[in-house]
Amino acid sequence: MELQIRGVSKTYANGVQALKDVTLTIPVGMYGLLGPNGAGKSTLMRILATLQTPDAGSIRLGAIDVLKQQDDVRQTLGYLPQGFGLYSKVSAERLLDHFAVLKGIGEHRMRQDVVGSILQQVNLWEVRKQKLGSYSGGMRQRFGIAVALLGNPKLLIVDEPTAGLDPAERVRFLNLLSELGEHSIVILSTHIVEDVSELCTRMAIIDQGQILLEAEPLRAIDGLRGRIWRRVIAKDALLALEREHAVISTRLFGGRTLARVYSETPPGPGFEPAEPDLEDVYFSTMAGHIGRRGEQKETAVAQ
Repeated sequence: MELQIRGVSKTYANGVQALKDVTLTIPVGMYGLLGPNGAGKSTLMRILATLQTPDAGSIRLGAIDVLKQQDDVRQTLGYLPQGFGLYSKVSAERLLDHFAVLKGIGEHRMRQDVVGSILQQVNLWEVRKQKLGSYSGGMRQRFGIAVALLGNPKLLIVDEPTAGLDPAERVRFLNLLSELGEHSIVILSTHIVEDVSELCTRMAIIDQGQILLEAEPLRAIDGLRGRIWRRVIAKDALLALEREHAVISTRLFGGRTLARVYSETPPGPGFEPAEPDLEDVYFSTMAGHIGRRGEQKETAVAQ
């Protein structure tokens, strides 16, 4: 099964064009949709979840026309939005049972089995009797996935799922998503590069409603070998460096600034070659050094 998105565009009533001719093919497995806040990620996720309709384009999930057969899509869809509310005074077991009824699982014994199985899958079985108001942020996110898993979805959409989680909860959550991606299409929409780097076999980078890059993360990283350079400079020297070179990222390092530069050739004294990573792919793409399909631009970077 594949999710085929073809020429999808969306403009809001205020004139903001959230999506511009988005075309993607997403196979079974973990797929990362990476971009800054406001890039159009959530709009695309809501369209895929049948909560909004595009102005143009087509979407197919296997044999299902997503835009015309919305009820069929919802029967095989799991969706964890960026912000979702919970009844804090209700236990996880009771609320998940309620959602199972809404999902159409009417027979009591079957519902008990489904609810119990999912709570074990998301590692909430031991705290199933606790009220949701007592849950940590990571536990709430795992409960959100539990709700999304009702009905054994073939398409699972998670929007900014690790924002605000502590490191331990983030690892637990990402491991869970990785397991789910073995049998379903799982779309991870995020602005956190590390999440995509650790999980996804394919990814797209989106900004201002347009797909800038669609690639396999490892191949995209490999394509930058020999083009990323680094240099430690004083903080007050950064502006001068930016005038002379294509600086793609900076971070503080022992009270000084560690700058990473994109260049097809050695950029000069003081620089050393750097092993590229997915952050370099992201920042180079956002700066326009990598083309739409992942190839390097033919024009050299101005020195």
